[in-house]
Amino acid sequence: MKCYLIRHGATQGNQEGRYVGCTDELVLPEQLEKLKNLRNTLSSVDYVFTSPYLRCRQSGEVLFAGCRNVPEIIWDFREIDFGEFEYKNYQELNGNADYQRFIDSGGTIAFPGGEAPEYFKARCCRAFISCVKKAQEQGLEVLGFALHGGTIMAVMEAFGEPRKDYFAYQVKNGCGYEVEIEGESRLQLRVKRMIRIR
Repeated sequence: MKCYLIRHGATQGNQEGRYVGCTDELVLPEQLEKLKNLRNTLSSVDYVFTSPYLRCRQSGEVLFAGCRNVPEIIWDFREIDFGEFEYKNYQELNGNADYQRFIDSGGTIAFPGGEAPEYFKARCCRAFISCVKKAQEQGLEVLGFALHGGTIMAVMEAFGEPRKDYFAYQVKNGCGYEVEIEGESRLQLRVKRMIRIR
């Protein structure tokens, strides 16, 4: 089975370098136009899954316009809850002691008033496994996922081949991975190529 893990198109918050978690903002119109350039690459997709947030739903509808299903919303694919850092950028957080602790930890501690990275990663991976099982039961061959950057990194850190850490799997808006799903006792996502927005 093959799948495409694509990060949503850029929002205003993304362009301003903000921590955009639960803020439910739209994809910029010019980004939606750029996403249309990927449709030919993604035309073989049988079924689409997406985060509940508007930026992923919008992107999924544009990227996978030829797919037979309306993107299925998976609640646990939502982006991490940034808590007190939500919709702030580096300049606004500079000098904040909690933010400095988070940076010094290498991004491993929970956001103040938000979500712990390990909990976030676990829920994303459980959701992904559930989607793959559903697809296998239905005999689907090519899956499309319109997700957040953090969600993609969580899934790829857990299952990606070659093995890399979380931050090594970062992708820009509108970009992602084409992967082959392998393994029975342990799920593996073998990277075939990078998908890039033009």
